[in-house]
Amino acid sequence: MNRHSSSLLVLLALSACSSQPNRVPPLPLAAAPVSQNASVGSAASTPVSTPPGNNTVSMLPPAAVITAKRALSETEGAALLNRLLPATIHDRSGWSQDIISAFTALKLPYQADYFCAVAAVIEQESSWQADPVVPNLPAIVWSKIGERANSHLVPLPVVKAALLKTSPNGKSYKARIDSLRTEREMNLLFEDMATEASRMGLPLNMKNPIRTGGPMQVSVEFAEAHSRIWPYPYRTGNSLRNEVFTRHGGVYFGTAILLQYPAPYSSMRYRFADFNAGRYSSRNAAFQAALSQLSGRQLALDGDLLSYRGKQATGNTYQALLGLRNALGMSQAAIELDLQQEKNSAFAQSALYRKLFALADLRAGKLVARERMPQIELHSPKISRKLTTQWFADKVDGRYQRCMMRQ
Repeated sequence: MNRHSSSLLVLLALSACSSQPNRVPPLPLAAAPVSQNASVGSAASTPVSTPPGNNTVSMLPPAAVITAKRALSETEGAALLNRLLPATIHDRSGWSQDIISAFTALKLPYQADYFCAVAAVIEQESSWQADPVVPNLPAIVWSKIGERANSHLVPLPVVKAALLKTSPNGKSYKARIDSLRTEREMNLLFEDMATEASRMGLPLNMKNPIRTGGPMQVSVEFAEAHSRIWPYPYRTGNSLRNEVFTRHGGVYFGTAILLQYPAPYSSMRYRFADFNAGRYSSRNAAFQAALSQLSGRQLALDGDLLSYRGKQATGNTYQALLGLRNALGMSQAAIELDLQQEKNSAFAQSALYRKLFALADLRAGKLVARERMPQIELHSPKISRKLTTQWFADKVDGRYQRCMMRQ
């Protein structure tokens, strides 16, 4: 889902190719949206920087909160999953094994709604392809290379000549770009280019810009943050970055960001929106809607409550809240402190959240919504029409409902 620097400008190109929005945050951390997970495009709103010192962890498995039914054994879970998966997918047993392994490692309950949620995202993001093909990938990459070459005042022929050098796999970098089909191939190409930047002689940064990949379009940054808190269960010799592009790694991290956090939504549809836009975006968009009604200010319902310019807190939502300080009975410092919990479950128990909704309920004369679909447009070189987070959530929810019918 983005943009970046450098040398094969193409690199940057790649970033923008990924189908996961910039907004998906490294889940375990209460950090600003990066861009995960997520789906068919990048969110249009500007990513925010992480507040100083804001590294609260929220890794509580939702099982204990959501279900009191007898837990299924792994064998029973595998039998249930077998009834739910589409009959025609390639290597059905392999997909089933990777999903069950992910649930076991993440300590998630084996239940139909969770299985179908994961299956629906896989189907939407990759159509059950372990390494999904990206249409017209070479053209997308070359176009971005040309843009970056122009911006660095480097003639494109010079860049192409440098790319004629032989890469570690025996083919030239140019030949590898011309034959690119999948994001995994792109990631490996950029890893090689980053390693050999000096030998290629291009005056450009060669850092790997690929941020998302795999069958569930998971953010590499999320995977790295998650593994620092929840041990990665597979030992393959690959770097963690490369694991994201494998089937077992992509399913594992995709399942983690989708399900391994407490979110008491009334519908799985809001989790799908969070998957695309960032954790708790659906809860936060409802907070913004209530704040907009109370303050009379029009706010973007994007789920981003606080941003920073350097160390200075900013953002329209933050400014609207400061205008309600007296009504809320809270100081500026207290408001900012609570807003720093925006990507964690703890925000819903904060004084700011409770006081604002109490005011909103009083004015409306009823309970106002605590969940709302984030209003975010998605952008990517792969998108040729207007798509939104709501579009993504609705598409995945349709697949989810069909899966649930297979019970």
